[in-house]
Amino acid sequence: MRKNLLTSFMLATVAASPLAAKEGMFTPRQLPEIAEDLEATGLEIDPDQLSDLTGFPMGAIVSLGGCSASFVSPQGLVVTNHHCARGSVQFNSTAENNYLENGFLAQNVGDELPAAPGSRIYVTTKIEDVTDRMREGVDAMSARERYDTLEQRMKDITAECEQDAGYRCQVASFYGGAEYTLIKRLEVRDVRLVYAPADSIGKYGGDVDNWMWPRHTGDFAFYRAYVAPDGSAADFSEANVPYEPEHHLKVSAAGLEAGDFVMAAGYPGSTSRYATLSEVRNTFDWSYPTYVTLLNDWIDTIETAAPEGSDERVKYESLLAGLNNFEKNTRGQLEGARRVGLVDRRREREEALAAWIAADRSRASYGRAIAGLQALSEESAAAARKEFWYGFATRPTMLSTAQRLYRLSKERQKADAEREPGFQERDMAFFRQGLQAIDRRYDAGVDKAQWLLFLDSYLKEPAENRVGVFDQALGLTGDMDRAALSAKLDSYYAGTTLNDAERRLALMEADPTTFENSDDPFIKLAVALYDYDMSLEDEEKERSGRAQALRPAYMKAITEWQREQGTLTYPDANSTLRVTYGTVLGGSPKDGLIYTPFTTLEGILEKDTGEEPFNAPERQITEIREKDYGPYALDSIGTVPVNFLSDLDSTGGNSGSATLNARAELVGLLFDGTFESVNSDWDFDPRTTRTIHVDTRYMLWVMDKVDGADKLIAEMDIVR
Repeated sequence: MRKNLLTSFMLATVAASPLAAKEGMFTPRQLPEIAEDLEATGLEIDPDQLSDLTGFPMGAIVSLGGCSASFVSPQGLVVTNHHCARGSVQFNSTAENNYLENGFLAQNVGDELPAAPGSRIYVTTKIEDVTDRMREGVDAMSARERYDTLEQRMKDITAECEQDAGYRCQVASFYGGAEYTLIKRLEVRDVRLVYAPADSIGKYGGDVDNWMWPRHTGDFAFYRAYVAPDGSAADFSEANVPYEPEHHLKVSAAGLEAGDFVMAAGYPGSTSRYATLSEVRNTFDWSYPTYVTLLNDWIDTIETAAPEGSDERVKYESLLAGLNNFEKNTRGQLEGARRVGLVDRRREREEALAAWIAADRSRASYGRAIAGLQALSEESAAAARKEFWYGFATRPTMLSTAQRLYRLSKERQKADAEREPGFQERDMAFFRQGLQAIDRRYDAGVDKAQWLLFLDSYLKEPAENRVGVFDQALGLTGDMDRAALSAKLDSYYAGTTLNDAERRLALMEADPTTFENSDDPFIKLAVALYDYDMSLEDEEKERSGRAQALRPAYMKAITEWQREQGTLTYPDANSTLRVTYGTVLGGSPKDGLIYTPFTTLEGILEKDTGEEPFNAPERQITEIREKDYGPYALDSIGTVPVNFLSDLDSTGGNSGSATLNARAELVGLLFDGTFESVNSDWDFDPRTTRTIHVDTRYMLWVMDKVDGADKLIAEMDIVR
């Protein structure tokens, strides 16, 4: 007992240190510049290996287009988070055959299920700097000309890259548009669900435990990538074969200890570390508080309209999970901003930057750019507030579907290269699959309940924030009561044919006249709103064009200022591959609160109530009580670790990121952060920033002892 207490005390002491946490979501090409610190932290492989996106280990890291993942076998087996694959589990589920509740395991390759429509696995094959081509001459252009030119160049470069069939290319912007990189990826379109534990493991703790520590969630699942027999990307076909990646990760069952080196490689979505003071103020004074109220009402509305256990609830499970996650994250952002004094910290940074600029006349252009960016930020914030509730009032599924289809009919009148992104031929597979997927994620009654909620808030807006063409087209009058409004909406749902998948797909080929002559109420509303919506889009493009001139100068000032302080400036996250590194580390986010680095199987028993979300499967409970740890126990804690904490710098999109040890072996999957650390999207705090990972030993234990996934274990390279 004395030894255990001493160990706990030592871990807590390490956890309380605020100096170890390392800020930075680095691009792979930046890593050689910090090689000395990587090695000092514990990396054992050559840091230069990490800068090669197509070599090992980065070549094993893939994107799912919203989540991260990695290859873990030569047969195209991909591991990611349960919550990243849950949409595919939900898509294949019904109230009678609920894989969310029961889990899914393909006993043989032929039993694997097609993932949800639109699912992709992106394998990076090439990167190229295209900054000069993108930026040539744009500094002398007007705002709108600059926006249009940059967008057209981006489309042209992408189209050239995608002349190789089966590849998806992206021109990514870094440092506010100061740099551009072309990324070429094999687009695996045949993605199949292999294994996902039941929600009672993969989502254990549910929304109660979300963003919390201690955590006991088995947040892992497996896909498999399939290609045509010749190795090319192909749509689903029985003739397709598993993709054979050039690189895959070995899976470690050797264990981690507190203080061990770890790094995560994945595709973080977006951060706002370099947002201006005015952007921070608008977000935390207005946007986030407004969202918190809306999200709680929204969740309540869906749960009331779609009772638990109904087919409607199954259809809306993914949306509910996303809304609950967003709501808790947003509350954490607000609390974190208050705790660290984010507004004051951002003001202090801008004052220090301004002093640095003022100290040298040659930097005066930076000052002018920053002043212009602040003014533009205020203008953009005002426009966003004005249109906020109109955006939600036009959100109903059938209305947004009608708007997209009508816009497609307009865009199809143009040459493909001139169409808006999202409406080019390269986007049509996603467009079609999105229309097909509606049937499994839409119910008219639930949709109407949401629309009523949004309209209630819209109708409370002051007159200057109301949209006349919308009010007139929908027939919204000042004396309309709730019953009359409900009856009005009923007529829309009763009169539409867009709830039929074949009708939706047929309209992809329709011309504008077909829509303009339609009697479908949602289509008529979409046509009526088109010109107004285009005017909003034009205004946003003009503001974006101004930002494309100002933000690169702002980021250049930040970069030079930080370089003088000995700091390497990493770009804000933008869904491109990043590496973050540090150690297995607990924490002390506030006085008297200690987070130890590991949770254990026994913690599941302590939490378990037998009722959702703390309803572990009976077999799992039995195995834990019998202490049947197999070869997966960690000697230092005397049991199987479930989740562990690190000081890695992460955000949304990092979900599913491979957590690697010093030898680049898979030791876990990144899946969450702590409630106190979510504010790190805006401001990195070394004391509170902690990331949560599911331990590979727990993954293997569940596969072995609970779900009998022996064949998958045998397929992977397990190292001990």
